[in-house]
Amino acid sequence: MNRFVLAAVVAISCLGTAATAGVTEQDLANDQNSTGDVLTNGMGRHLQRYSPLDTLNKDNVKNLVPAWAFSLGGEKQRGQESQPLVYDGVMYITGSYSRMWAVDVKTGEELWQYDARLPEGILPCCDVINRGAAIYGDNVYFGTLDARIVALDRKTGKVKWNKKIADYKEGYSYTAAPLIVNGLVITGNSGGEFGIVGEVQARDAETGELVWTRPTIEGHMGTLNGKESTMTGTLNASWPGDMWKTGGGATWLGGSYDADTDTLIFGAGNPAPWNSWLRNAGEKNDGTGDNLYAASRLGIDPKTGEIKWHFQTTPREGWDFDGVNEVIAFTDKDGNKRFATADRNGFFYILNRDDGKFIAAYPFVKDISWAKGIDENGRPIYNEDNRPGAPNASSDDGKGQQVFAVPSFLGGKNWMPMSYSQKTGLFYVPSNEWGMDIWNEPISYKKGAAYLGAGFTIKPLFEDYIGSLKAMDPNTGEVKWEYKNDAPLWGGTMATAGGLVFFGTPEGKFIALDDETGEELWSFQTGSGIVGQPITWEQDGEQYVTVMSGWGGAVPLWGGEVAKHVNYLNQGGMVWTFRLPKQLASAN
Repeated sequence: MNRFVLAAVVAISCLGTAATAGVTEQDLANDQNSTGDVLTNGMGRHLQRYSPLDTLNKDNVKNLVPAWAFSLGGEKQRGQESQPLVYDGVMYITGSYSRMWAVDVKTGEELWQYDARLPEGILPCCDVINRGAAIYGDNVYFGTLDARIVALDRKTGKVKWNKKIADYKEGYSYTAAPLIVNGLVITGNSGGEFGIVGEVQARDAETGELVWTRPTIEGHMGTLNGKESTMTGTLNASWPGDMWKTGGGATWLGGSYDADTDTLIFGAGNPAPWNSWLRNAGEKNDGTGDNLYAASRLGIDPKTGEIKWHFQTTPREGWDFDGVNEVIAFTDKDGNKRFATADRNGFFYILNRDDGKFIAAYPFVKDISWAKGIDENGRPIYNEDNRPGAPNASSDDGKGQQVFAVPSFLGGKNWMPMSYSQKTGLFYVPSNEWGMDIWNEPISYKKGAAYLGAGFTIKPLFEDYIGSLKAMDPNTGEVKWEYKNDAPLWGGTMATAGGLVFFGTPEGKFIALDDETGEELWSFQTGSGIVGQPITWEQDGEQYVTVMSGWGGAVPLWGGEVAKHVNYLNQGGMVWTFRLPKQLASAN
């Protein structure tokens, strides 16, 4: 064999090795621009949920037609909040009750299914949902309701490893999509209503072995390579007594990654218990009673788990305004690198990407009553009359003074992810206009039991709508347009370079709007409420769009008067995939 033939053989061999190596770090970093697949939750680790594809546009979206539908089957329906992944001709789907499927992306035929063996006594707070998977190498990863992280062979569905995140008997669970950065699988945890402690964990993607852990409540010790590293915060700096030991702060929505600053950004949820009077470490507004790092966004070093910065949206939080909502990296109109996050508390925040410092905040829902605004440092200007009163030992039931607070504890925006369009420079924020009667009551911690110390009833603010999809200008806080919906919005949005914004409603409609005006351009009735997250990709020269349909989530379980308002909606479990046929792509 001459050296030229040998060189060709070696080159082909190397190509073959690369082709079978699976998903790489470079693939994940380039996910937004690689339009033939969807490799990350958020369609990019910055979570912009934006596609540069413009084959499907305002003129031809009316020609979008179903390509195939896949049933999740059985009686295990409930809420389907997942975002599918697409790679190498296969779609990976997670569903309720900790299940996963691999489906042929061209035909919708099942290739394999994996069902986690869930034990009796799991304690999921807000439905038996799962929000998606991660992919790296030849593995796919997803979390389970008994607080485990599982790695499966992407081709066969066989278990590679299965690791425990925390003890489900104490109230821990896991529902978020994992995040992959530089060969590490990075996870949060769920269970803030049970007095657990929030934590971020990083594991070796190949072995599942822990590399580092970072608790999100001050006083708890982190680990690195199996040894104690540093304490989170300073013991009792902002927590009274031993309250930090069961302080909440669950990292239940997962995180994002900003490659420009090499930073993980995770949100920490509500402090435990909800009753803020039990956590009051100081009467002055000097930080001694802030209950760090609950209701905060944390910038974390992906190599060591050290906290680089924090920003707390609701210090001494008392309304269940979790601080977990997604943090999206973007560049503003002046070229500044910024983060944006729309908080449960009803304010839309802009932060500096280098250090998490506060830049601006704007209300994005109406009639906010718990705060008068946000000061120059990013701290709320509280309306203390709208904080539920301390429990009253002299009353028959121990309840404190009831208040009507806006937004409700389900938030101006809950978990449902917003999107950012690089074309318009706008954020598309699924929000809800509702308030709540809320009061505090006596509570003591018991392992594995709900740890609230509060009661509540959610009520709509307006007669004609609850859900509101808003187009927000991050430079001014102006709402450019608003799409109102009768039922609450509970699913994600997606923006495209074709000038479209996709989202779904609990009434079952999958909708495409004009990204500049909010005009409805196309819709399809899926048969069950949509609380999932849309994706798009191109295949064989055509653009495809997929969304999961299946009503559920927190609203039917926790929604009070609002739950009664939507109790007619049907459950379901379907994956709907649509395509724009080539011959109709240029048809107006």
